[in-house]
Amino acid sequence: MRFLKYFLVTAFGFTGASFAAEQAQFNSSTISGLGARNIGSATMSGRVSAVAATREPSGKLTIFVGAASGGVWKSEDGGTRYKPVFDEQPVQSIGAVALDPKNSKNVWVGSGETWTRNSVSVGNGVYKSGDGGETWTYVGLPNSERVAKIVVSPAGSDTVYAAVPGALWSDSPDRGLYKTTDGGKTWNLILKGANLSTGASTIAMDPNDPNVLFAGMWDFRRKGWTFRSGGDGPDKPSGSGLFRSADGGTTWTEISAEANKGFPKKPYGRIVVAIAPSNAKRIYAFVESTDSALFVSDDGGATWDKRDKSNWMVWRPFYFANLIVDPKNPDRLFKTDGPLILSEDAGKSFSVVGGFQGAHGDLHDVWIDPTNTQTVVAGDDGGIWYSYNSGSKWWKGENLPISQFYHVSVDDKDPFRVYGGLQDNSSWVGQSQYPGGIANAQWENMYGGDGFWMFSDPSDPDYLYAEAQGGFIGRVNRITHERRDIQPKPNYKEKLRWNWNAPIALSPNEKGTIYIGAQFLFRSRDHGQTWDRISPDLSTNDPEKQKQEQSGGITVDNSAAEMHTTIYSISESPKDKNVIWVGTDDGNIQLTRDGAKTWTNVVGNVPGVPKNSWVSWVQAGNFDAGTAFVAFDRHTFVDLAPYVFRTSDYGKTWTPLLTAQDPKGVRGYAHVVKDDLVQPNLLFVGTEFGLFVSIDGGKAWAQFKGSRFPAVAVRDLAIHPRDHDLVLATHGRGIWIVDDITPWRALTPELLTQEAAFVSARPAQQRIEANGGWAEGAATFQGDNPPDAAIITYYQRTRHLFGKLKIEVLDASGRVVDDLPASKRPGLNRVIWSMHEKPPRVPPAVQIAGSGTRGPRLLPGTYTVRMTKAGKVSETKLTVGLDRRVKFNEADRKAQYDAAMKVHALFGDESALMDRILFLRGAVKKSAGALPEGDELRKTVTDFDGKVDKVRKQIVATTEGGAITGEERLREHTDQLYGAILAYEGKPGDYQIANIDALRKELDDVVKEFEQVIAKDLPAVNEALKAKGKEAIPSPPAKIAINDQSLGSGRGVIPAAMRFDD
Repeated sequence: MRFLKYFLVTAFGFTGASFAAEQAQFNSSTISGLGARNIGSATMSGRVSAVAATREPSGKLTIFVGAASGGVWKSEDGGTRYKPVFDEQPVQSIGAVALDPKNSKNVWVGSGETWTRNSVSVGNGVYKSGDGGETWTYVGLPNSERVAKIVVSPAGSDTVYAAVPGALWSDSPDRGLYKTTDGGKTWNLILKGANLSTGASTIAMDPNDPNVLFAGMWDFRRKGWTFRSGGDGPDKPSGSGLFRSADGGTTWTEISAEANKGFPKKPYGRIVVAIAPSNAKRIYAFVESTDSALFVSDDGGATWDKRDKSNWMVWRPFYFANLIVDPKNPDRLFKTDGPLILSEDAGKSFSVVGGFQGAHGDLHDVWIDPTNTQTVVAGDDGGIWYSYNSGSKWWKGENLPISQFYHVSVDDKDPFRVYGGLQDNSSWVGQSQYPGGIANAQWENMYGGDGFWMFSDPSDPDYLYAEAQGGFIGRVNRITHERRDIQPKPNYKEKLRWNWNAPIALSPNEKGTIYIGAQFLFRSRDHGQTWDRISPDLSTNDPEKQKQEQSGGITVDNSAAEMHTTIYSISESPKDKNVIWVGTDDGNIQLTRDGAKTWTNVVGNVPGVPKNSWVSWVQAGNFDAGTAFVAFDRHTFVDLAPYVFRTSDYGKTWTPLLTAQDPKGVRGYAHVVKDDLVQPNLLFVGTEFGLFVSIDGGKAWAQFKGSRFPAVAVRDLAIHPRDHDLVLATHGRGIWIVDDITPWRALTPELLTQEAAFVSARPAQQRIEANGGWAEGAATFQGDNPPDAAIITYYQRTRHLFGKLKIEVLDASGRVVDDLPASKRPGLNRVIWSMHEKPPRVPPAVQIAGSGTRGPRLLPGTYTVRMTKAGKVSETKLTVGLDRRVKFNEADRKAQYDAAMKVHALFGDESALMDRILFLRGAVKKSAGALPEGDELRKTVTDFDGKVDKVRKQIVATTEGGAITGEERLREHTDQLYGAILAYEGKPGDYQIANIDALRKELDDVVKEFEQVIAKDLPAVNEALKAKGKEAIPSPPAKIAINDQSLGSGRGVIPAAMRFDD
């Protein structure tokens, strides 16, 4: 095992004989202490599959949002703020959310999205919460894979129905409509499909008679190269159907053209049904068939009338299948589709009210407020939307960071920018950090369509490459947004096969060289002006998998999502530009070692992988030309296991790192595998259920859970070569950044056996303390910046339980400049050090001295970090440097620090004088209080207090009644100067240095005046007191201990008890 020498690891020496025999532990706790930050964005958000809400008795609106692949979110204030409430669960794909009509604290969630496009995730059953989503209980249906709808009976909270369409990629006996009468402890399959590919697509319940049910059954199947809703073609047999029960699901009657007048003839595709809450005899059903349309019954389903069959009604029924009836008006209903369409006449006609008209489009669910039906909440492929006029105008919720990234890349700007493409939400560029936080405004849309690969052009930073579905690559000017189509075109009478997620790759060896793959590999060395076809067809070219024009089943649907026998992954070796790896979606791993002159398919050398397995990722190794990594994704073959392999001999042999037989604790099919840029044994795998890390070349793996990182799909990742940050593209929770993975590089099996050890990180930078952003209210998302601090990392083999654990930072002179709270958790721990001196003691006054609450930032240099653990001490060094971007040097920085510390000291001297004044005034108040009202001597004492207070009023503002009084005194002038010097860490202006001297002289004058009062006026007052037999007022000492309880907090605000009002 190879490790780089510059990674400093200081062991505490606690190992001893008692630990020598213990095996090192490597698990989530080991690595998750690094944490991660979500930078969003929420401006584009992501697909919402389900919405449930309730108007509480208090009037507040509680909303639950089920994200297609981003978990469950809850708002208790009508959408102003959301929080994720499902992050601890093992799946994040949501198909259904339902609230108990008798108790809205009872929340039911069906996992597994049912808008069954090619990129959907999977679920594992049903969950229930009894406390409004704070905690969850798993209640079964583990083989359901996806749940379309859940209905809770108003007659009893324990009676619940779950519509289970079931497995997308295979036959399954676990499909159908399920019922529980004991709150999910047991489930009964009460309506089974006609065959193993038919499940329940929906359920509707009569709210007045919960025994009356309608259920839609749906026959469907997806393969990697085709999809069907219904049978294998428009006229092929299908198990789809509509059923009615009048006894709570014990018996069922099928609705058919033969038995129910007006109902369409078979075969059917997807069916959705809804009952009007205000008139339970009114039933609406959308039926996908050879004559797809909306049908309406006014007699409880006995007979039907055909209504609307307009384009938006019948468009893509497998993806848009929901009907929502107004709770108070049976003639008014919404149909979700590309846009949201609304009928006011019982389905005879529809108009577009949302989507493509001010909203995103591709609607999936709608909730109508029963207390005010003009209030509508809708979920679509772009997030969550609100309307208060029944859909005429929409407000976008920009606080749900559930964006579905496919890929991510970074550039070399400082701070670096993040690039990525999103499902149905274009291609975006965002900031990795920004003054004031990463608001939605820090993300910029650069390219349309469904976004996929996106890169900054390394040869010209004003340009970038982006891609829409089906290989539509463009070169974009980031400043003007000028877009140029540069997709290679087919030859005469030729068809190019572009995957939905067609790969783009930049050459790591030649700036300006770019690759893109169809069934052929194309290369351009002039930014896409010309392309060279540098390979034959690298796929299997199986004609049986090239019939996309026939895909769809009942309704033809050919969006390029099913395009197959294509190139899916490209990687040029960073060590040899002639070595290029290509993976295909139909199972080939192609290699050239001579710059694309010849190609060899090496997939046959990979052990234990079935033929035609989707190559989800191939990655040339970063350390030698013969090494590569490959991931296979077999979930389209009903195999959710990870398959990851490594070769070190150009594909002649392959070492299994993860397989179905030995997944090593890794969950989910693998999307991406990469090796680190610095440490050869540090590997990363992103799967459908999270990020997994290995520090020993793939022998052992641990799931990353830092900062509650959920079990969300990680589709891609990028390692920044300068900053050492790991950037994660999640398909459901936006972009996450693990700042500085240097500590992971330092983890070794030897280190893991240590009881405790410091672990090195990148040198600290004193980044510019800039302000930014603006007040945007609570209804927005803001991504976190990295800490404006030095990060100290240490490792503990077990949780610290006994004895004191303390961390101190010392400067070069040995002075303790800070003591830090230490985490006791096992594994890696991070402690944040602000790199600041302690704030000055500020003279107390009626207002806060804002700048005086901060201490100056310490000087760059080498600091010592000392840890005391159970009485044992260890130390390591920490290097602190200037921000790379600043124009000043360390000499300028020292001048600023020295000036700030002079003002810091000035604050201290003002406080020392104020301490004496408060001491004296406290004694004066006590003396005056002992004298009767009207006594002449009392007047003498209070007159003396007025002279003392006159001195105080020269130091601090004393006017009560508001934060802005316009009163300026010595302390306020000092605070203004201090703030100005802290704000810019370069050399201060000469006028600022002169101002320090001027303020010092002002303070000297005030001190002299106070000494005059003590020397001249105090003796006369004491003589008068003595003459009356009263105790003398003590003279304040030259220095008063700052912990004297008579002095107030020392934080710049005078306590009420210490105020002396004339």
